[in-house]
Amino acid sequence: MKTLVQLVTFNNETKLGFLLASVFVVAGIVVGLGGSRVLPYNPIEQNVGPPLSAPSPAHVFGTDLLGRDVFSRIASATPNDLMVAFVVTSFSFLMGLILGAIAGYSGGLLDEMLMRSTDVMFAIPSLVLAMSIAVALGAGLVQMMYALIVIWWPPYARLARGETLRVVNYSFVEAAKASGLGTGRILLKHVFPNIMTQMVAYATIDIGSVVIVYAGLSYLGLSVRPPAAEWGAMVSAYQDYLVSAPWLPLFPALFIGLLVVAFSLLGDGIRDAVESASIG
Repeated sequence: MKTLVQLVTFNNETKLGFLLASVFVVAGIVVGLGGSRVLPYNPIEQNVGPPLSAPSPAHVFGTDLLGRDVFSRIASATPNDLMVAFVVTSFSFLMGLILGAIAGYSGGLLDEMLMRSTDVMFAIPSLVLAMSIAVALGAGLVQMMYALIVIWWPPYARLARGETLRVVNYSFVEAAKASGLGTGRILLKHVFPNIMTQMVAYATIDIGSVVIVYAGLSYLGLSVRPPAAEWGAMVSAYQDYLVSAPWLPLFPALFIGLLVVAFSLLGDGIRDAVESASIG
């Protein structure tokens, strides 16, 4: 089977997505490890500049109403936003991969139970369900990740099940069954490797979706608590200044959009390459 790296054709859009995603990831790692030491200013320190000052060489994204440096606050929020996106996507990926593959391979009652449970999850608007869970658990970063994981795994399970149903009809799977290999070994050796590229392509695009939903919930005050910074919470806190100081809500919103575009372009490139390889 061709590896994922061999499948990807790096067109211009994919290269741009990879470059943007790499910049975000590197920046998140640097800020996460270095903290405020690698930032121009302490993100929670007040009066580092005149309140509501416009972008300038001293404060490239301006300052907020408390005189805090907006760029430092946006940069300090990058590790949290990326961590939530990767943690939620990774756990949902693993849950969906295992549950969907087992259900698709086994069929019968187990498959029916998975399908009905995912039907229930899809019947409830995901954002409403996430808000309900987040409110029940209380505001906070960890609680937010729990809430998102609960609603995020069903699409992965559906995708893994559908791909498994396709793979189990291949001759090499039938040969493995005839040779006496157990279900676990067949899944590990023959099913998982042949559905992984489709799952990874979907997960890459889905990172942007997690960022949007997380920013939306943060906008409603269900994530980190002030004075800690988070992009969605910053948009919410600064929205009243859209006319008088437009840089305040626009810059964090711009970073949300750039991160979503980055992983969408990268994921689209992977998906297109997988589809082209399957057709060829």
